[in-house]
Amino acid sequence: MTDMNDHWQGVYVGKAEDALTWFQDTPEVSLGLIARTGVLPDARIIDIGGGASHLVDGLLERDFSDLTVLDLADAGLQQSKDRLGDAAARINWIVADITHWTPSGSFDLWHDRAVFHFLTDENDRAAYRNTLEAALVAGGQVIIGTFALDGPENCSGLPVRRYDGKTLGLELGQGFRLQETVLEGHVTPKGNIQNFQFSRFVRF
Repeated sequence: MTDMNDHWQGVYVGKAEDALTWFQDTPEVSLGLIARTGVLPDARIIDIGGGASHLVDGLLERDFSDLTVLDLADAGLQQSKDRLGDAAARINWIVADITHWTPSGSFDLWHDRAVFHFLTDENDRAAYRNTLEAALVAGGQVIIGTFALDGPENCSGLPVRRYDGKTLGLELGQGFRLQETVLEGHVTPKGNIQNFQFSRFVRF
C-alpha cells in the first residue's frame, strides 16, 4: 500500500490538475449516468478514486447533499479541497486504499472512474468486490469506468486491465445486473484519445 500511495502522491504533486491525463473540466458521461440512475439529491453517493476529479463539483451544483470522496492520495483530495474552497466542508473526504478500507456506513450509489482497471491482481479485485458489497445497499447502483477493450494497456506508469460491460459484470458477480454501457473517447491534455467504457449496474 505504501508503494502505491507514494506513486499516486508523486503523480499529483508533480503535475498541475489540468495536466493530469484523466483531467475533465466537466465529467459529462458520469453526470449523465448518475442522472439516469434516478437517485434523489439526498442519496448517499461515494466517488472512489475521486482525487482531483470535478465530479463532486457537478454533484454539488445539482444539489446532491450526501457526498463522500475516497482516494489513496491525500494530494489529490487536497487539490479538490483547494478548488472548492468553503464548499469542501460539505464533503466527506477519506484517504484510503479501497482494497483495505472498511466502510462505516452504506451508500446508494458507488462511482468509480478508473480505479478498478488498475487492479491487475485477482486478490485486489476480490477485496474491492468485498468492500463494494459491504458498502452498497440492496437496490443500489454502481457506475464503473475503465479503459475499453481497445483502450491503452498502461496508465500513469502502471499496467491496467481493459473491460467492456459484459466482462466487468463477470468481475462483479451475479449480484449485479448490467443496465447500460457508454463508450467515451477521452481526450487527454496532450490531445491523445483514450477509449473508456462506463457501465452502470444495479445490485439486487
